[in-house]
Amino acid sequence: MTPPRPPDWRTIVLDAQAVSLWLEDDRRFLARLHELSVAGTALVVCTNTIIEVASHPAHRRLDWLLSRVRVDPVTTDVARLAATLLRDAGLHGHRHAIDASVAAIAVRHIPSVAVMTSDPADLHHLGQGRFDIVAL
Repeated sequence: MTPPRPPDWRTIVLDAQAVSLWLEDDRRFLARLHELSVAGTALVVCTNTIIEVASHPAHRRLDWLLSRVRVDPVTTDVARLAATLLRDAGLHGHRHAIDASVAAIAVRHIPSVAVMTSDPADLHHLGQGRFDIVAL
């Protein structure tokens, strides 16, 4: 029996937990990445996610990992979109700013995008159905 084919996402935005799993060489996570790679899915990391994982024990591998993904910056336009997503979701920027920037990056990649996250509830509220969510 062949394994199910992953959805046809053109882009996956990785949150900090996804990047951490990759840094840790988590076997299940790496198998998922392999499936996505075979399907031609682009991997994206938001610049704010780099800040979030900077103190990870395997942070020395971060440059290597970032060389294998697209890194999208939090520009003024992305920050404004993130602020709008926060307001629309009724969430506060102090606690949810990085999630909002990840969501804004995902929204800018529509169509056919997902966010791989350990925080599916907040990303669901922020995305309001504009992107898929892959829970870790």
